[in-house]
Amino acid sequence: MIVDQRIGLRIIGKEIFGVIMLMTAWDFIVVILFQVFHQEWMEQPSLPTSLIGSALALFMGFRSNSAYARWWEARTLWGAITNNSRSFGRQVGSLLKDRPDLMLAMAAYPYALRGALGNVDVSADVNRLLPPEMARAIAGWRNQPNAILYQLGLGVSDEVAKKGIDGAVHGQIDRILSDLANAQGGLERIRNTPLPMQFSALPRALVNVFCIVLPLSMVQTLEWITPLGSSLVGILFLVLDKSANDLQEPFADTPHALPMATMARTIEIDVVQPTGRPVPPPITAVDGIQP
Repeated sequence: MIVDQRIGLRIIGKEIFGVIMLMTAWDFIVVILFQVFHQEWMEQPSLPTSLIGSALALFMGFRSNSAYARWWEARTLWGAITNNSRSFGRQVGSLLKDRPDLMLAMAAYPYALRGALGNVDVSADVNRLLPPEMARAIAGWRNQPNAILYQLGLGVSDEVAKKGIDGAVHGQIDRILSDLANAQGGLERIRNTPLPMQFSALPRALVNVFCIVLPLSMVQTLEWITPLGSSLVGILFLVLDKSANDLQEPFADTPHALPMATMARTIEIDVVQPTGRPVPPPITAVDGIQP
């Protein structure tokens, strides 16, 4: 996730620089054909383009809102993962004091979830935290995060039965695990359900067509400064399209995705530290990007 606005502007500018150059080159071609070679057919009425631009702006705004809502929901669900992980650590640490392995497994859970959502290799972090017996128990499971939750549930149930802990207390811990499973399910729904094609591929095609037609409707009025006016309007639409495209994939390996590594490390620190074991330092931003 980009946390430095200056870096963010630089990244977005770099990503759309090639398209801007092509768009500006087309603007100059239109101006030269109209002004120097007097190609009158290059002149097109401005009203249709204005109406198309207005409709496209509304559509792009709606798409940006949908993409941001998707990104923000993913962030909210990760917040639920963080809060419930802390609650689990507090309950287990205060009630099942001789089971620090459960807290270590809870610390491994967000790393496993990050790996499942982002298709990244998190085996080093998971193996570092997950107790060996649990690692053997979940070997071969397709859904590793869910397997860890299942093992946590078994561990809590066994310990509650051994110590004769009140069923109401057991129910509280079980609800925490259920809330974690619900949040995980919401994150998996976002990952497995991309925005429809009408919200992903179609806007880019419409923006490209609009940027091609735009200088044709400006050239008679703006003449030699058509490239400036057309480029400014085109950049606005390109930025809107790029922003929505980046936000619609909150788990992708891009600077615009959620900082899942940072959140997983935060959970590890909060859950493991009460056990007295050493914890790694928090992850800090690198070049304005929080991983």
